[in-house]
Amino acid sequence: MKSLQFEDLPKAMAQVLEKLDALEQVLNHIQEKLQPKEPEELMTRQEVAAYFKVDLSTVWKWSKKGTLTTYGVQGRVYYKRSEIEGALIQINYANRNVMCH
Repeated sequence: MKSLQFEDLPKAMAQVLEKLDALEQVLNHIQEKLQPKEPEELMTRQEVAAYFKVDLSTVWKWSKKGTLTTYGVQGRVYYKRSEIEGALIQINYANRNVMCH
């Protein structure tokens, strides 16, 4: 390590503070990544049908078509809530050329 003179102290302190700031940013990033994530909420077929206010056969058809992704555990079928909500699409009626008489 190089010996410092009194006139070198301001520059050396500035470098130390820069490095501390960079370390703090890295530690904050690591801390954010290590936070426990919320577990994915799973829904049953009945819950999905109730959510969309449709019949179970409609949920089955959507699953067969690939509109909804299914996950299974020992013969039981589940859906991820985030994907169910993501399956919703926005319909912009203002841009449709629908004539109502």
